[in-house]
Amino acid sequence: MPKLIEISLKPHQALTEESIRDCIKRQYEIEGKAIIILKKSLDARSKKNIHYKIRASIHENLESSINIAVYKPKKLTKKTCHIIGFGPAGIYAALELLSQGIKPIVIERGKDVKERRRDLAAINKDLIVNENSNYCFGEGGAGTYSDGKLYTRSKKRGDVEKVLKGFVQFGAIPSILFEAHPHIGTNKLPKIIEQMRLYIIESGGEVHFNAQLTDFEVCNQCIKSITINNNSIQKVDQLILATGHSARDIFKLLLSKKISIESKPFALGVRVEHPQILVDEMQYHCAERGIYLPPASYSLVNQVKQRGVFSFCMCPGGIIAPAMTAPNETVVNGWSPSKRNGAFANSGLVVQLFEDDFNAYQDKGPLAGMYFQAEVEKKCFESTGSIIAPAQLIGDFVRKKQSAKLNTNSYLPGLKSVEMENILPPFIVDSLRLGISAFGKKMKGFDSNEGMMVATESRTSSPVRIPRDKLSLRHISIKNLYPCGEGAGYAGGIVSAALDGMACANAAIAIINLGK
Repeated sequence: MPKLIEISLKPHQALTEESIRDCIKRQYEIEGKAIIILKKSLDARSKKNIHYKIRASIHENLESSINIAVYKPKKLTKKTCHIIGFGPAGIYAALELLSQGIKPIVIERGKDVKERRRDLAAINKDLIVNENSNYCFGEGGAGTYSDGKLYTRSKKRGDVEKVLKGFVQFGAIPSILFEAHPHIGTNKLPKIIEQMRLYIIESGGEVHFNAQLTDFEVCNQCIKSITINNNSIQKVDQLILATGHSARDIFKLLLSKKISIESKPFALGVRVEHPQILVDEMQYHCAERGIYLPPASYSLVNQVKQRGVFSFCMCPGGIIAPAMTAPNETVVNGWSPSKRNGAFANSGLVVQLFEDDFNAYQDKGPLAGMYFQAEVEKKCFESTGSIIAPAQLIGDFVRKKQSAKLNTNSYLPGLKSVEMENILPPFIVDSLRLGISAFGKKMKGFDSNEGMMVATESRTSSPVRIPRDKLSLRHISIKNLYPCGEGAGYAGGIVSAALDGMACANAAIAIINLGK
């Protein structure tokens, strides 16, 4: 029976797995036993006593270890399942299908990670947006180039540990299994995603890139065929729809086919950027964090006139990236490399939206929120005439003053000084001003001109929900359709999307094995 322990260590003692184990051995005077680290979390609330909390298990057997290989090849039957989208939901759905001997056939509109890089370079250097290959579309989906955070509150929705072990199996560092806020890094994720795809293909699955779903046929409440690049695939057994939160053409297609979809609230605002050294000072209460503490992060939330204003996807040592999926729109996101060693820290700073906010687009039915979102993105684009993004110093924004000069920043396409109140809806501007003022009281300097805001952070989650039965996970009216992941409105991040992909795959497996 393993012995569970908890200890506190100074930052230099908890620098590596080896140093943690050495400290445990000394404190508990043990040798010849296996130590498995279960959780490592930083407590920086007291500037005089910053420490790590470590939870571990001590095993009598020196050979005791965590089994990492959670996915193993299994002989395939003739049964198949189609998956639309190869982001975290689609990838983990495919892995689950293979583990049960069912062949996944994955359809991905974008390119593989190597080809995708060229299109990302074109966005950053030439300001050219490929509508099917960008920061949102392509192998790994938006998750590949959105930091690789693996923290989730969705612990009751599935086996989070299995998701993390899956990443480790295909190349992620094992420490993500015990870090309180695990993070892979955008520089390392592409190789891991590529290894997942190779495993899927080597195990008998199919992955098709540059393959876009453009139509489908419904008969007797089932999808009978799908059209990919104008070519019809006649035999479709079960279909997992995991297209991501930016697949507006899919939402329009569903509506045109009179398949039930719903408008859903989301959040919209800006991405803020500060020097990382300033965030370190605000969070650690010291002039310099030193070599043993990680780049500081933050999580902020405030209620403003019954609306939540909150930070989202905080990226220490990261960059702001162009996340638009079509010309004539401006969208930004953020990511960090694995070492989080950049000069800047950025975070989404967004305002909670309600369906009443979309009243001007009532004629769009369940796509009202999507059209509201698109209109804000278009207005931001028009303010600069290109994907050069509108920006304003935070202090100037609070004081309602246009910024005469912008700070050095990480956004490669470039920035132009624009007053946010000229491009964002008034209620969002008012909520941001009050929220930022409150955050400035919690973190001294947050609301100063050392920080800058860049518009628009609008793809926080899907503006649409595709309704499904809570037990079977099938669409409420289409018997073989499984709305899945962020695009369907059932996830909000890499891990929750992967969990939903696993859940939908297992729901489809149950039906496939019953022959229904």
